[in-house]
Amino acid sequence: MSLLKRIEQGQSGSSSSPQQPAVGAGGGAPAGPGGGGGDSSRLSSLQTRRTNAPITAPQAGTYFDLKTRVQNRLLAELDPSMDISRLEEVRKTIQDLFEQILSEENIVLSRPERARLFEQIAAEILGLGPLQPLLEDESITEIMVNGAKNIYIERKGKIHRVPVTFENNEHVMRIIDRIVAPLGRRIDEASPYVDARLQDGSRVNAVIPPISLVGPTLTIRKFSKNPITVDQLVQFGSVSAESLQFLKACVEARLNVVISGGTGSGKTTLLNILSSFIPDDERIVTIENAAELQLRQEHVVTLESRPPNIEGRGEITIRHLVINSLRMRPDRVIVGEIRDEAALDMLQAMNTGHDGSMTTLHSNGPRDTLSRLETMTLMAGMDLPSRAIREQISSAIDLVVHQERMRDGTRKVVYITEVSGMEGDVITMTDIFVFEQSGIENGKIVGRLRPTGLRPKFMDQIEAAGIHLPPSIFGIGERRRY
Repeated sequence: MSLLKRIEQGQSGSSSSPQQPAVGAGGGAPAGPGGGGGDSSRLSSLQTRRTNAPITAPQAGTYFDLKTRVQNRLLAELDPSMDISRLEEVRKTIQDLFEQILSEENIVLSRPERARLFEQIAAEILGLGPLQPLLEDESITEIMVNGAKNIYIERKGKIHRVPVTFENNEHVMRIIDRIVAPLGRRIDEASPYVDARLQDGSRVNAVIPPISLVGPTLTIRKFSKNPITVDQLVQFGSVSAESLQFLKACVEARLNVVISGGTGSGKTTLLNILSSFIPDDERIVTIENAAELQLRQEHVVTLESRPPNIEGRGEITIRHLVINSLRMRPDRVIVGEIRDEAALDMLQAMNTGHDGSMTTLHSNGPRDTLSRLETMTLMAGMDLPSRAIREQISSAIDLVVHQERMRDGTRKVVYITEVSGMEGDVITMTDIFVFEQSGIENGKIVGRLRPTGLRPKFMDQIEAAGIHLPPSIFGIGERRRY
């Protein structure tokens, strides 16, 4: 994106109300005697002319006026044709101009104040304004903006409010526009909500008035710059080593897997982990609303759905992409999330030779996962009997992996369940691994994903792929305590 476009999206108006500084940007602005309320004449003179006397550290009430004034002059003097993608060079140019403007205007600031002012201005031009320090904090997993003045984060599974604010609702809207515009998406009164992503793959959802009654809201689901590894997943207690060995064998043997769970339970993270077990010589087609999967293979084709344009045309749905993917000679089809009538096409893909496909789905448990799949299949408008749909589901899906976000904020796989067939009109399921909670220590849930002692019926398919799992993985031959 050119700097000119970024400037158009990032221009900010002046604000007369004092606000709290961004997290990580240094201490608050020092307040001089008399506060900010009695300096209206001095503030006016600062805005209209350049004084010869040095301007010392701004009072709280004039800090944001100073920031806006320096920022606007900086934007005016930058070359709009600069390539914004070359961040290091652009940042160095901005810093040189910043120092030059402070010198020309005789603005005297201490080193921490100068650094703080520069970082905030650079974040407005190059980043996402007040949210930039939060995005750079790797301990934060989610950012929630509820209007201009209420910002929350999730850290270690717990939600906290942070002392970060926007200037006003218009400031929030500018940041939202900056996120969605490069993706060719829009958000306005006619289309007041949007799904998008950041350059690093972090998932973004924005909702604006009149749908949102608290002002523009923004939810950013951050993804680690360094994707979670298999060893870390075991170390965090999300899965056991035995269950992960079993899941690896299922992926390599080309079984169809559905990962289910609630919001924020870690479904996409687990999907990334399981997809890493796919052999490198297979062609993978991924389908998502907003591209966020981080597959490590080389031969990957990423498809992303598209909302309708301002005329209501041009929409490309997940269902359209699933249908089209079957013409792309995929070895595996991975759908980021099934949430509508695309379920029918996904089941058809799994039943027509595209073994080893995977997807995620919101549900409360393994049995609810199949019920939701049946409901979403009916949304396709086909007048299909329930038994026919259930036969499709039982034939297409081999395994359901269900995750939960526990009360202590941790994410754990709680069920690994085989879809074993039909008995009458009912789909039969067999739990292969179940999470057993043994207690709570220091506020943390203690337990383990344990085998039930039952072998899945599809073991013949795993062994036919040349994979041999020891009976101990399933708890066979071990003494169990009930």
